Amino acid sequence: MKFSFILCDPVPELAELSVRMNRVAALGYQGIELVATHPLGFPVEALASAAERAGLPVVSLLSGWSYANEGLCLASPDEVIRDRAVARLVDYVKLAARLGSLVVVGLMQGLRQDEPDPAKANERIAAALARVARVAEDVRVPIVIEPVNHLQVGFNHTAAEVAELVDRIGSSAVGLMLDTLHMNIEERSVVDTIRRYGAQIGHFHLCESNGGPFGSGNVDFPAVLGALAEVGYDQFVSVKIYRHAGWEEAGCSAMEFLRAICPREAPRSTTVSNRS
Repeated sequence: MKFSFILCDPVPELAELSVRMNRVAALGYQGIELVATHPLGFPVEALASAAERAGLPVVSLLSGWSYANEGLCLASPDEVIRDRAVARLVDYVKLAARLGSLVVVGLMQGLRQDEPDPAKANERIAAALARVARVAEDVRVPIVIEPVNHLQVGFNHTAAEVAELVDRIGSSAVGLMLDTLHMNIEERSVVDTIRRYGAQIGHFHLCESNGGPFGSGNVDFPAVLGALAEVGYDQFVSVKIYRHAGWEEAGCSAMEFLRAICPREAPRSTTVSNRS
């Protein structure tokens, strides 16, 4: 199990992103997760070089920015919008291929205001992602679909619903991911969900129930990490904190928290104090 850190907001300047990646690496994280935007803001080759210099691989690209900022929706009844959404995801897949990353799909599924009928929505989502998957298969980039809670996405809120969608798409490039924040809202048991879908988990977000610093909500982090170990999950676990703390404070506090609860798992950092 390896810990990565999510920069939850886009960082459009490569110089600033490089500073943040170096700091994240110094804190002891082994990877970084970034918000994908269009345009990215800098050449992908420059990002790959910066990540290599920091010794911090780009674990995944989050695609939700394109729903919030471009209105690109996989469930839209407008074929033009769906085609643009597919094209954008293909763009992200090609970026991920250069970075050795995976692509996370969640928010781009859309809301019920985009399509009130979930059956029609899922038919469109599956057809669109099947098109993206053909490209992903060719360049060997995994796409993982995130079950997102009903307050943020209109469809596929649970692991079971996403697993059914993955089966419907039927591509080796498409898999399931889990996020403790969303599971805490939508599942009866976070730990039981991990145990049930352990063999299918392609990526994992570790997030407090309130989106804030670890320990400020009600997620049982030792139990979650224990369940991941139990099912043999050995890929990246991405720390996600997007409320009540800046990125650096969040990264530092989370690593200290993880080191305290699983000292054999959490890597040692070269420094643990915040910069003044």
